[in-house]
Amino acid sequence: MTLLLAGDIGGTKTALRLVDAAISQSTPETTLKTLHENRYVSANFIDLVPMVQQFLMEAEQTLGYAAIPEKACFAIAGPVLNHTSKLTNLSWSLSVTRLSQQLDMAQVSLINDFAAVGYGVLGLQPSDLLTLQPGKPQADAPIAIIGAGTGLGQGFVIAQEGDYKVYPTEGGHADFAPRTEVEFQLSRYLLDKHNIQRLSVERVVSGQGIVAIYQFLRDRQLAEESPDVEQVVRTWERETGRERSVDPAAAISQAALEKRDRLSEQTMHLFVDAYGAEAGNLALKLLPYGGLYVAGGIAPKILPLIQDSTFLSSLIDKGRMLPLLEAVPVHIVLNPTVGLIGAALYASKL
Repeated sequence: MTLLLAGDIGGTKTALRLVDAAISQSTPETTLKTLHENRYVSANFIDLVPMVQQFLMEAEQTLGYAAIPEKACFAIAGPVLNHTSKLTNLSWSLSVTRLSQQLDMAQVSLINDFAAVGYGVLGLQPSDLLTLQPGKPQADAPIAIIGAGTGLGQGFVIAQEGDYKVYPTEGGHADFAPRTEVEFQLSRYLLDKHNIQRLSVERVVSGQGIVAIYQFLRDRQLAEESPDVEQVVRTWERETGRERSVDPAAAISQAALEKRDRLSEQTMHLFVDAYGAEAGNLALKLLPYGGLYVAGGIAPKILPLIQDSTFLSSLIDKGRMLPLLEAVPVHIVLNPTVGLIGAALYASKL
């Protein structure tokens, strides 16, 4: 058994997990047992090191003994270059060398948070998934991951020498491809609104995209606003340039789920449609017969809309390529700690 430390480091919150890992010598399988876990407000600490030190002290109090991890992997919400990372929304500058020295761990790694999701899907249980389309799974075929949250993450996993290798991408910054008259109007609206020359798909398929679609439909007067959602969105718009106190994407999606606001319902229909279409674009490029996994923070929260709306039909609606995409297994990731699972699995391979 090997003690591991896994972390999911975000600009707002950080999750840490102490894991006992049983690593198979004959197969790529690793069994993970969580010993202790906690979440912290990132800004309450000047650096990751004192946070980890506090976490390990808390773990010792809970477990009754000093648990000293042998390896650690931290998933970072930002780019990782040359084993270093500067978090975008936090004044932390992290390096493998410094963390290893100050935490007294021989092996420490930093990986992109969406790469951690890629490793995490390899450790999920059937109960962690909702299957939209069983498809025709193929062993050792590529695995695709897409996840809308604050932004839009995309990546893929391939089998490599008896194990798996994860490759994050910047596919969320590819061009948005409108397919309907309404989507063409949305595209022009956003180009004009932001005074830009091109539109990335992330501006539509993300939390910010939900708000953008709502504003577009509202400004085009395609449906009336309900007073409660209007108040949240207007407050958010007034707070531009400073820390915002409301979450309009959550308010819009909740109103749509409860079917109490026609404008919110139309917003989420357009969002889910575009989300499915982009997932289908990724599937066309990879033909991921190992599975296409929809991760990110949004999908589990709007599960009825994903199941009952046009997500899957938009995903496979690719003309003559329809039979190929019908063979792709499509799963929604329900486990919100998939990134921590991935970080632990990555640490186990160090």
